[in-house]
Amino acid sequence: MAKATGPLYSVHFRRRREGKTDYGRRLALLKSRLPRLVVRKTNRYLIAQIVAWGEKGDTTLASATSKALEAFGFAGKANTPSAYLTGLLCGTKAKAKGVGEIVFDAGMHAPTKGSVVFAVLKGAVDAGLKASFGEEKMPSDARMSGKHLGAEMEQKFALAKQKILAGKS
Repeated sequence: MAKATGPLYSVHFRRRREGKTDYGRRLALLKSRLPRLVVRKTNRYLIAQIVAWGEKGDTTLASATSKALEAFGFAGKANTPSAYLTGLLCGTKAKAKGVGEIVFDAGMHAPTKGSVVFAVLKGAVDAGLKASFGEEKMPSDARMSGKHLGAEMEQKFALAKQKILAGKS
């Protein structure tokens, strides 16, 4: 009996089948030879990591979660101001470790205009990291600062931003 051949019998990698990895996009990001700003969103929190490729596997250079924002006096969740501050925190940590330029890796998140993953990128860029991106994809400054959440939240945001930039928790 002959072996089955053809496009119906080719089995993709497990992570591709599960919808977790787009290997074509990953290869394009790795060809840049720059550390990646990897952003992942859960139901409750945001995770930002600066990851460098290595032969034996990826190495995390700096990371931050929106849960860590509680140490700066801001209730970190999965909203836009939390995303910006998480990116700012991750960017300052990466800057301290000598990272200068990054490439953005949103993973399987759809690149929707004004989404929280772009707020993380904006925070990292404001921390001093260089990245190429389109300004039209970014959320508005009013949304990133928390104006839509009320004056009290906007004040907490400004205080947390000052603490992160000063390096105080």
